[in-house]
Amino acid sequence: MGGVAPDTVRFGVLGPLRAELAGQAVGLGGLRQRAIMAVLLIARGRMVSVERITSQVWEGSPPSSPTTLHVYISQLRRAVEPERPPGAPPRLLVREGTGYVLRADPSAVDAERFADLAVAGRRALDGGRPGPAARLLTEALELWRGPAYADFDGAGFAFTEAARLEDLRAAAYEDRLAATIDLGRHAAAVGELESLVAEQPLRERGWELLVLALYRSGRQADAIAALRTARHRLADELGIDPGPRLRDLESAVLAQDPRLDPPPARSAGTTGAHVGAATPAATRPDTAPVAPARSPAAAPVGNLPFALSSLVGRADDIAAVDRLLAEFRLVTLTGPGGVGKTRLALETARGRTDRDDGTWLVELAGLTSPELLPAAIGAAVGIPGASTAEDLSAVLAGRRLLLMLDNCEHLLDEVTALTGVLLSRCGGLRVLSTSREALGVEGEAVYEVRPLDPAGDGTELFRKRAAAVLPAWSPDVDDLDRIPGLCAALDGIPLAIELAAAHCRMLSVGQIADALKNRFDVLVDGPLDLPARHRALESTIAWSHRLLEPEEQRLFHRLSVFAAGFDLDAAGAVGGQTPALPALSALVRKSLVGVEPGTVPRRYRLLETLRQYALRELDPDDLAQTQQRHRAWALAQAESAERRLRGPQAAELLDRLTQEQPEFRAAFASALAAGDGDYALRLGGALYWFWYRMGHIAEGLSWMSRAFDAAPHAEPAVRGRARLAVSGLSYLAGQPAQAYEAVVLAEREAREAGDLMVEASARVYQTHFGVLAGMPIDAPALARSAVDLARRAGEDWLVAEALMVEGMLARVLGDLPTAATVLAEAVATADSCGHDWAAGSSAWAAMKTACDRGDGRRALEIAAGILDALDRHQDVTSRLVLIHTAAHALVLTGQADQAAVLMGGVEAVGRRVGFSPELMDPLDGPREAAAVREALPQDEYARLIARGRELSLTELTTLMVGLLKIR
Repeated sequence: MGGVAPDTVRFGVLGPLRAELAGQAVGLGGLRQRAIMAVLLIARGRMVSVERITSQVWEGSPPSSPTTLHVYISQLRRAVEPERPPGAPPRLLVREGTGYVLRADPSAVDAERFADLAVAGRRALDGGRPGPAARLLTEALELWRGPAYADFDGAGFAFTEAARLEDLRAAAYEDRLAATIDLGRHAAAVGELESLVAEQPLRERGWELLVLALYRSGRQADAIAALRTARHRLADELGIDPGPRLRDLESAVLAQDPRLDPPPARSAGTTGAHVGAATPAATRPDTAPVAPARSPAAAPVGNLPFALSSLVGRADDIAAVDRLLAEFRLVTLTGPGGVGKTRLALETARGRTDRDDGTWLVELAGLTSPELLPAAIGAAVGIPGASTAEDLSAVLAGRRLLLMLDNCEHLLDEVTALTGVLLSRCGGLRVLSTSREALGVEGEAVYEVRPLDPAGDGTELFRKRAAAVLPAWSPDVDDLDRIPGLCAALDGIPLAIELAAAHCRMLSVGQIADALKNRFDVLVDGPLDLPARHRALESTIAWSHRLLEPEEQRLFHRLSVFAAGFDLDAAGAVGGQTPALPALSALVRKSLVGVEPGTVPRRYRLLETLRQYALRELDPDDLAQTQQRHRAWALAQAESAERRLRGPQAAELLDRLTQEQPEFRAAFASALAAGDGDYALRLGGALYWFWYRMGHIAEGLSWMSRAFDAAPHAEPAVRGRARLAVSGLSYLAGQPAQAYEAVVLAEREAREAGDLMVEASARVYQTHFGVLAGMPIDAPALARSAVDLARRAGEDWLVAEALMVEGMLARVLGDLPTAATVLAEAVATADSCGHDWAAGSSAWAAMKTACDRGDGRRALEIAAGILDALDRHQDVTSRLVLIHTAAHALVLTGQADQAAVLMGGVEAVGRRVGFSPELMDPLDGPREAAAVREALPQDEYARLIARGRELSLTELTTLMVGLLKIR
């Protein structure tokens, strides 16, 4: 971490907001004045308009006058620059265009130092260096003085940033404890981990680390107890089973898997495997005793109905539930309506022969009077006189039977109480229940019934049910192609698939798929022998919907605006409910919201069918307000990430933005539908670098075109940033003239708005795009002025990009020594601020310089240093241009055959993502391709190119890595 100058103001946001100058506290004034400083700190060097500052700081109150804000700004300036002479321009809190910007060095803000240290610690841990990891993570955590932005708890402007920092803090704390375990200090970690899981019982990684620390301390029994506690807490709070990592760890502990043993002793500085990174996948043998089977001649006992149709799939589910019944006396099958809980329970129950007194089904869906529950069970099992729990217990105490309680959710409290009494008094009783949520009885095992795989058992179910209603039906090739997609659109829910298949009597598969836009009008008229609630999909969901409390219904409706997954913070922000956990937990328990296993922090999702139902139930006014909150949340996510995408956190942030991409698309769509083009331009400006890095070229250009059409009179500050997006994406699309035109407009609009950062960024790339487009410009002078302007903007990442462009220009002009020097400075500057992309792009230009000299070996050595960072960031376009240039270098080293395979792969992958290195790089791309083509006989070249076209991006990268290792 680089230091800061002694006269630099240091800011602290990891706790109450504070500022220090030369070690002395700086007074920032009252809460509103401090909030202004917090808004500017969160913007991280970006200009914040006066309108936005006032709307955020005076949220929920009448807005301030411009004079009031100006007074506050003046007081903050005097506080942070006390030595500034009267009349001298401010250096730190600067007026730009329509707003203000805080030009604080990132290293002077404790949150930025913390994030960089945490990322470095995680990398050290993943790299098998627990000693350095522990030191870095300890240093990071010591920066915290309390909750992030503690002064502004509940303020909308700080919510997203504070939540992000708190999540990073929790992950860093877990990483530090993982490093402690990896260093062999298992017992020392146990106490902290016990406190951690007590405070944050829903973060599974804490439980994983605690179990591992206990096991390695020789406390296997305590490790098993911790696993059981984790399972119960997750079931009680969220109604879910542990994720796969925790389940694998449980199996490994029970099997005493040798992979859990401590690694050989080592010092803090030595390397080794990161024990917290993965858990063994050992499988526990099934050692539960099984009762002897009854004689085949014995008459079956019980009242289970015979199956009227074959069960498709579910073999693994039946085996899993059967194992649970052998170990636990109460097993509850949960899942959304129509997923097949009852059918799975019946099939499992039919297969059990170890209950001397039979298996008895009690159907509770039609029971509406809770006080009749004991009598209903008694009547089903042949005890018609039983009317209380005591009556049932007295008779069942001497029997060995399996009781199947179907559809318990509407009588949950009563079923829970009665089941608890029966199990405690009747030792030979086992209960298999189905419910939208767990019963909550001590000792209960919960099994979540998942939808069918649409491409596997889902497709098979559709085909079988369609053949049943139309025996002569035989799917043609188009049908076979469409059925998996149809089943996926139905979320793999068996009831929905069966209802859809029944329409094959009247409609084609294509017509059924097209009709799913109105699925609740289509998926009706199920078999008459089904309960009424199962004859139509809408009735099945309505059954669950009616059981929700008002606040649960409200959140369920509002969650429908999410296009895909969301976390707890997002649910609260968009749902407009704080805290959101109680209502969300209830929705998870009641199987209306699903949990994405293994996600940290935990993410949730509505099945599409449930989402459409909830969306339809949402009041139009509430829908508009919820979509507005969704748009605000999406923009906050994008802007928060964008400020850090050119630093050491880039890889993690790109992953997060990819995860949230469906929500950004939904936000664009709802904004444009509402006529809010300004919002779409702002969101596009924030997502530009994400689109650029991940290769979403056509999508980005499409959204920006629609946004500009919808906002012809947007402010210059908004237009300028959005033009940068159009410029960069046009460049990737192989349209240098359009890229140049857009970047010139971006500089002009940014200058009008007083946005120095955007102005400097636009100036930097005018040189590059102008040269590619053949514009009559003074390229060397423009490149030098871009470097100067970037330095004035005060961001090292931008200086690195400006030097990169200047170095590229020197190479194009034939000045290879200057190119090498400037590009080396660009790499050093980029490395100093963690801007891997600029370092890699500058090194890519150095590769070309080496190829210009005929030094293919040196070019490949440079490529080896770039590829790892690109792979870590999942950067598509940069990886393709690197491989394209590397192919040229391979020709220079006598490996033209491998070069041709690479070229074929680049061409095929590029076509799939809408990108061509030759179009993007018209100066060098065609020359590199020609070098490979001319190095081989025509037929041999064609054969090798065809082989390369069969490669995926992963296979192409693997081939490239192998070639670089050979060198």
